[in-house]
Amino acid sequence: MSAPPALQIREANAHLAAVHRRAAELEARLDAAERTVHAQAERLALHDQQLRAALDELGRAKDREIATLQEQLMTSEATVHSLQAAVHQRDKLIRQLQPRAELLQDICRRRPPLAGLLAALAEAERLGPVPASDLGHPPPGGPGPPLANSTGEEADRDPLQPAVFGTTV
Repeated sequence: MSAPPALQIREANAHLAAVHRRAAELEARLDAAERTVHAQAERLALHDQQLRAALDELGRAKDREIATLQEQLMTSEATVHSLQAAVHQRDKLIRQLQPRAELLQDICRRRPPLAGLLAALAEAERLGPVPASDLGHPPPGGPGPPLANSTGEEADRDPLQPAVFGTTV
């Protein structure tokens, strides 16, 4: 076989050098890409770890808030039950006091006429009994005419004893 011409050898060497440069360039790019992928993988793993930690903390915070709300709910329910019991007791007391309140209202309605009667009786007491000499017609020492509201039982009393008005309310 004959030796290839020098031009072909140079071209083949140039081609081999270009392939070798291209392979070295591709290997460098591959290394850079691997480093980039590795760095991204580390960042993603770190980010994933941070997200998991945040999610775990969020879950714990949610559980704490639920527990707090459950405690508040239980406290509120206890307060509601307590207030309902107090309302029930007050309703019972109101039912017990209602007849007395109605009686007091009745007394208050009757008070003005009663006050007028008491004032008239006080005026009668202030005026005192009518002296026998002012009556004109009863004989001294004798019984006077019976009063209109007399029951007849007054005969046992001393006729000279003056009538006295009084209040016993």
